[in-house]
Amino acid sequence: MIIFLYLLFGFLSGILGGMGMGGGTLLIPFLTIFLGLDQKLSQGINLVAFLVMALISLCIHFKNGYIKTKGIFYIILSGVIFSIGGAFVASYLPSKILKICFGTFLCLLAVIEIVKVFKKNPK
Repeated sequence: MIIFLYLLFGFLSGILGGMGMGGGTLLIPFLTIFLGLDQKLSQGINLVAFLVMALISLCIHFKNGYIKTKGIFYIILSGVIFSIGGAFVASYLPSKILKICFGTFLCLLAVIEIVKVFKKNPK
């Protein structure tokens, strides 16, 4: 049964990730709430899944000519530096703090999305 839940949660987060929402917004709460995994472990699993989806997306976008290589070095460099910095900070924070930060992030994301809907349709 637990393997089925892992597969289901991975499938659902992959679908959302492919739609542009970000699969981690669904995968991390599923893993922590329903499967009882630690916040750090859930975020690590999400990062591994994200890397696979990002690599596939990058190949597709490159094949379709949507990737502009001018100035890409600076984007990659800053991404690597801040990813390493974020990993160091996260490794020293307790899981409870990470859980609170992630929950706050999801709440802010929800508010932003609701505001976008009302700006499009002011009725």
